Amino acid sequence: MTRKRKGKSKKKGISNLTNTILSILKKERNQSFNYKQIAAKLGVNDASSRNQIIKKLRDLQGKQEIEEVERGKFKAVINTEYYTGKLDLAAKGNGYVICDEFEDDVFIASNNINKALNGDEVEFYVYKRRHRGKLEGEITQILKREKSEYVGVIQIQEKKNFAFVVCDGNKMYKDIFVPINKINKAEDGDKVLVKLEDWPEKADSPYGTVIKVLGKPGEHNTEIHAILAEYGLPYEFPHEVEDFANKIDTSITKEEIAKRRDMRQDLTFTIDPKDAKDFDDALSFKILDNGLYEIGIHIADVSHYLQEGTVLDDEAYERATSVYLVDRVVPMLPEVLSNNACSLRPNEEKLTFSAVFQMNDKCEIKNEWYGRTVTYSDTRFAYEEAQAIIENNVTLSITEVLKNIKQINTQIPSEVSLTGTEYNTTPEVAQAILKMDELAKKMRAKRMSSGAISFDKVEVKFNLDEHANPIGVFFKTSKDANKLIEEFMLLANRKVSEFVGKKEPKRTFIYRTHDEPDDSKLANLQGIVSKFGYKLNFKDRKTTSASLNYLLKEVNGKKEQNLVDTLTIRSMSKAEYSTHNIGHYGLAFDYYSHFTSPIRRYPDVIAHRLLQHYLDGGKSVSEDAFEEKCNHSSNMENLATKAERDSIKYMQIKFMEDHKDEQFVGVISGVTDWGIYVEIISNKCEGMVSIRDMKDDHYAFDQDQYAMVGRNNGMVYQLGDEVIVKVKNTDLVKKHLDFNLIGKPEN
Repeated sequence: MTRKRKGKSKKKGISNLTNTILSILKKERNQSFNYKQIAAKLGVNDASSRNQIIKKLRDLQGKQEIEEVERGKFKAVINTEYYTGKLDLAAKGNGYVICDEFEDDVFIASNNINKALNGDEVEFYVYKRRHRGKLEGEITQILKREKSEYVGVIQIQEKKNFAFVVCDGNKMYKDIFVPINKINKAEDGDKVLVKLEDWPEKADSPYGTVIKVLGKPGEHNTEIHAILAEYGLPYEFPHEVEDFANKIDTSITKEEIAKRRDMRQDLTFTIDPKDAKDFDDALSFKILDNGLYEIGIHIADVSHYLQEGTVLDDEAYERATSVYLVDRVVPMLPEVLSNNACSLRPNEEKLTFSAVFQMNDKCEIKNEWYGRTVTYSDTRFAYEEAQAIIENNVTLSITEVLKNIKQINTQIPSEVSLTGTEYNTTPEVAQAILKMDELAKKMRAKRMSSGAISFDKVEVKFNLDEHANPIGVFFKTSKDANKLIEEFMLLANRKVSEFVGKKEPKRTFIYRTHDEPDDSKLANLQGIVSKFGYKLNFKDRKTTSASLNYLLKEVNGKKEQNLVDTLTIRSMSKAEYSTHNIGHYGLAFDYYSHFTSPIRRYPDVIAHRLLQHYLDGGKSVSEDAFEEKCNHSSNMENLATKAERDSIKYMQIKFMEDHKDEQFVGVISGVTDWGIYVEIISNKCEGMVSIRDMKDDHYAFDQDQYAMVGRNNGMVYQLGDEVIVKVKNTDLVKKHLDFNLIGKPEN
């Protein structure tokens, strides 16, 4: 019998070793690695594998693809240029990186996202090839996560001892894995807040821990709390903050009054929404012996109570703003301050911070004064009351005016007495309102002639029942009474900013800035509004402002008004807070700050503190430190705005749930390759008609026409067209409203 000879066993090579080593060194290119560390990364520890790694390192060094930075330790030789930017994910898993280095966003395919999430600050490089004409790149590092907490519905796999959280929205492309011991007593199907803790290199999903159970999906409070949680916004104060606020001495002493300008004898009043509870501002009016008008803009002196370094101030800074949802306000300050001590309620002495101006009939400022005051509001007006006085022009008796107010505004709450002590309307107050209305109109005209843009966008409001269910929709528009308050608040904000900003040497201050609009956004706006027959002139700043104002005036009351108003606002740059003053384009002001709403905006508190610091002769403060506060305030304002929009969208869908059998006339507000968006004219609710549901023909998206075009019948559904729709589906959890398209109205 012949014995078979044993052959030498063939060494098993590590597959794709060159690319694997280069990938490791490039991914962590700021670190150096020896062969043992690379072997550990690859999960091998046998002598044969280590020898292959050593040999390959020397081979790559010889090709100058890596370099030996110290004995036995290597780094990749980087020839590629890397950039940083912010990732904006699309619904299908692809994304775009917004980067200052490039005029257009850089396309990132889903397989090149490399575990980055929406909003993350990332490092990336750009390929030589392009994707549909756009630059294309790959993300190489996540520099900073945008957020670590997500809202979603938990699905518990009890037999497998783990759970997954399916996140709300379409921009989180992975479910979050949660071990069963980290579900925090959540039940299957609960809506939860989950904290992302880790994403292991070889794991398909990120790992997380449930930190709060929000409730059952679809329930009203669950969904409202979910909106706040989605943006990291709190809906209650920590106990220690409430406790601290409740212990503040809010009494007004003779000693404190002695430190201030006493303006309690000046005729003073507030004008606010009828359901307001916190009154930031009041106006005083006096005719001087020299014929000038002395007008005081009195703002709640929040900084007197909100002392730096306290838990209360820390909480207010973190919040940075109050959040105004459809059915509730999430305040920046606890109620003991926001609705009581700081609120300029009628017939109460209040500590205030004031800007006092003496002006003539031409609205020329002849004297200005800034400082801490004590005031006494004689009267509180709802906007509707002040508007009735303006419209009646006090040609009637005060009794008749009040009677008209009752007829005009039947929605004033029954607990508010129009003729009681709270509404102590007198001829003197009425005459003051009329004169200030006259001055406000002159100031507004001057501002508009200087290039200000008139955004009087219609606001959607809801009538709610006792369970916060929407039973009606109405629109809030800005009338003379609103504009009266607006102009005097703008005056105070502008003049305070000038008072600090124009002085030499330069002093750090917090400005509200607004850059000029981007040319490409204006061109896009022109392309859209031309479909409605409007033409814009962007020759220079003056013609741009004039033509935008003309556009906004022309669309007023027309079916396309809300669409055009929204698109025009989107074409503008975002207003933000900064220590670097570039002026305010939309208001046509060279200097502008927020000073008039410290109960609900932390930047106003900062402005008060800095103004008082400079009035006391203090030197300029650190610009870097305050720029950081500005960035935080801008970011929190942005999150609050998103939450407010989501709450409106949620309430619109809830409202439409009870109107599924009705047909509505709407305007096509958007056209995409997956369908058309329609805004109902009567209630401004917007939903989508999927292209899959347009079954009378095969429709194709025409990007140039902003239209869906039927291939056989030639039917065109174009941006701005009126259509008839019916509710197909309402999804409160996903905040999505689907329509069926009935057709076009008959002429």
